[in-house]
Amino acid sequence: MALNRVVVTGIGALTPIGNTAQEYWDNLLQGKSGAAPITRFDATKFKTRFACEVKNLDLNEHFDRKEGRKLDLFSKYAMIVADEAVSDSGLMADSLNVDRVGVIWGSGIGGITTFQDEVEGFFSGDGTPRFNPFFIPKMISDIASGHISIKYGFRGPNFSLVSACATSTNSMIDAFNYIRLGKADVFVCGGSEAAINQSGIGGFNAMHALSTRNDSPETASRPFDKDRDGFVMGEGGGAMILENLEHALARGAKIYGEVAGGGLSADAHHITAPHPDGFGALNVMRSALEDDSSLSPEDIDYVNVHGTSTPLGDVAELKAIRGVFGDHSEKLNVSSTKSMTGHLLGAAGAVEGIAALLAVKNDVVPPTINHFTDDEAIDPAYNLTFHKPQERTVNAALSNTFGFGGHNASVIFKKFMG
Repeated sequence: MALNRVVVTGIGALTPIGNTAQEYWDNLLQGKSGAAPITRFDATKFKTRFACEVKNLDLNEHFDRKEGRKLDLFSKYAMIVADEAVSDSGLMADSLNVDRVGVIWGSGIGGITTFQDEVEGFFSGDGTPRFNPFFIPKMISDIASGHISIKYGFRGPNFSLVSACATSTNSMIDAFNYIRLGKADVFVCGGSEAAINQSGIGGFNAMHALSTRNDSPETASRPFDKDRDGFVMGEGGGAMILENLEHALARGAKIYGEVAGGGLSADAHHITAPHPDGFGALNVMRSALEDDSSLSPEDIDYVNVHGTSTPLGDVAELKAIRGVFGDHSEKLNVSSTKSMTGHLLGAAGAVEGIAALLAVKNDVVPPTINHFTDDEAIDPAYNLTFHKPQERTVNAALSNTFGFGGHNASVIFKKFMG
């Protein structure tokens, strides 16, 4: 059967360096760090006392008091970015077949703050079970997709998935597949995360996953640097409107770019560590290219890497890039936007996918900041786009996300050529 072409017609972002997609993009190109001391709770006794928090966001501008009480912060972030993306796309429910408009939304953890607060409240009381009636619907990870569909009346396929830090890339790939198979016309897809609390920071600290560079938070996320010591926790959300090309053209929608392919794989190696030779990462990029798109490795100009600033992960991913792209890997631009946003966990794929998409649209690659010392384990032939953005023709870009459990997802965006 002939597969439908799928394009991106709307985007929305809420990040530690910008509360709209445009602000986020502008600050990426300026090399702005979103890391700062934690303000959400007293982190004095924690090994890590900083994070990449969303800033200057007045939730009262988006939710009235009654509605706000029913939503965990991760769902609020989801609603805000979905609203931006829907508005950006020009979608209007009264002119759509809403039975063919779906929502696929993900969160790596879901309502962890709600869970923490409710359990803490129970154990600090007299043992009488007094729980908020919204406890469960605030906490469960699938609730954000439900809220989005209810707000807009979208009655197409609606679900949530979880694959840790690969979650929102999975969401985009699933939406892509539903549309190209003709099972829907439009999807709101992406992910959101809000895990900067005692449980989130304490749990990742216990795993020795987070940077502890408390004396210099803004330089703590330093992918590919010899002295990298772990990732920086981020939060926020990203949304895309994916649409059948014919549907988009029929309504005169603006088009950011085309989804060229997506790949999925498993490391089958370790619950948290990547395979040291990057086999899962290699397989997922190769799958996105060879099994799912009409592109060759030489057609890719930019790779937005998972690049978390961990000792093992950064090296393994570059080995995988060499394995997939060969000599062309030295002609690619590679960058990690996590150096600026921190790691948004389940929302990382959508936020970084937007960066890859806008690189294609604008022919400029955002930088990797915070590089101070070369790592002898990293081939200097790679163009890791250190310090400053680089203008170049970007016909196609690939974005990687890898999650605990060995879950890998890669998505490719290319210029829309009509």
